[in-house]
Amino acid sequence: MTNKILRYLGIFLIVVIFPFSNVFSQTEDLSKLADDVRNETKRTWDAYKKYAWGHDVLKPISGSYHDWYKESLYISPIDAYSTLQVMGLKKEAREIEKYIIRHVDFDKDMDVKVFEVNIRILGGLLAMYEWSGNKKVLEKARDFADRMLPAFNTPTGIPAYWVNLRTGEIRGDTVNIAEAGTYTFEMGMLSYYTGDPKYYQAGKKATMAIFDRRSDLGLIGDIIDIQSGEWVSESSHICAGVDSYYEYLYKSFLMFGDADLYKVWAESIGPVNRYIAEEYEGRLWYGRTNMYNGEHTSALISLYDAFFPALLALSGDIDRAERLQSTWDYVWDLYGLEPTSYDYKKKEVGHPVYNLNPEIIESAYYLYHFAGDKKYVNMAAKYWKDINTYCRTDIAFTSIEDVTTMEQRDYMATYFIAETLKYFYLVFSHDKGGFDFDDHIFNTEAHPFIRSRIDPEKAARNLGF
Repeated sequence: MTNKILRYLGIFLIVVIFPFSNVFSQTEDLSKLADDVRNETKRTWDAYKKYAWGHDVLKPISGSYHDWYKESLYISPIDAYSTLQVMGLKKEAREIEKYIIRHVDFDKDMDVKVFEVNIRILGGLLAMYEWSGNKKVLEKARDFADRMLPAFNTPTGIPAYWVNLRTGEIRGDTVNIAEAGTYTFEMGMLSYYTGDPKYYQAGKKATMAIFDRRSDLGLIGDIIDIQSGEWVSESSHICAGVDSYYEYLYKSFLMFGDADLYKVWAESIGPVNRYIAEEYEGRLWYGRTNMYNGEHTSALISLYDAFFPALLALSGDIDRAERLQSTWDYVWDLYGLEPTSYDYKKKEVGHPVYNLNPEIIESAYYLYHFAGDKKYVNMAAKYWKDINTYCRTDIAFTSIEDVTTMEQRDYMATYFIAETLKYFYLVFSHDKGGFDFDDHIFNTEAHPFIRSRIDPEKAARNLGF
């Protein structure tokens, strides 16, 4: 009897207390996880169609919707399209494509946030065109980009925060660096497809305007005046508000081969690792420093920063990427989900919201691909379990108001389908080989584009470099 009790106790410890230690080491288990993510994506998409069709955002507790502006820009379906395609949900994807062509018109008298619509709407439409080859989709993308371009008509070439889609009027003279310099990828793809370099050149000019204003240390600030080019904030970091500027330097170079962008990347990543990275209590962190003297000013980080291990891995810095991913995994385990901001020296939550963010999953996916270590699949499995535990609702998935209490808030960010679910699916289905990681580059909204389709000579000609 004693032996039987001990045996059952052992089974209990393995299955209940340590469910993620080795459970997901086998291919069949990963397949089940991938199928689960796909099924949950289908359930979430069906919920969007039922409760929020034609609107920007699903509210997954009340079963209602929210629009970003006074009229919908159809952000959720445009954002979701590439994920549905990656998962083989072709019928649902075709439905979006037909709807966009027949019913969507961007001639709207309203101001939109240039950065946000660039990565979601322009990026999503371009991915839709790449998947479908439908010229009418490309026309929609070009029309939208033309409505964005007036934002770049500033003395510095750095775009304004807001642009009116009908009149082209702009407002908002101060922007953060992500909002200033995250355009070369989408606008580069549009220039490649259309043969018109004006799009890429506008994005590149904004990027170079930031780089040209770096300090003698090679660091940039995080907020800039688009009219004068003066730094409004001298805080240098890779956190939210700067993150995708660095991401697009390297990814746009990989995609198009513009040596100028590689030069900017090469001259930027060294100072980032030299002055911003910090060893603290045996872990690698990226805090905040002063751009002029390199002195650390804050240990406040944001969950958006968890994208950086992926970028480090993509650029070949695997050791640093693995160490930083370990740090972020530690932050996740502190609460069971990540808070939006956390001070690693005070050991305090800054902003307690978790908005279904993808970045830590994205980095687990990249590191599983490059390092091949099953621990990254196990990490992703843990994240998937926790999101299901705390964020799943009867309708879809929702954000968390406070990770210390796990109180839910009635909002599902558009990037949950576009990014979070996509990266979960890709890491769990990685070993099947259906999606070629090495032949794709993702924009910062996780819309994938095929590298081998880019002809280097055509890219140089169409993008104008």
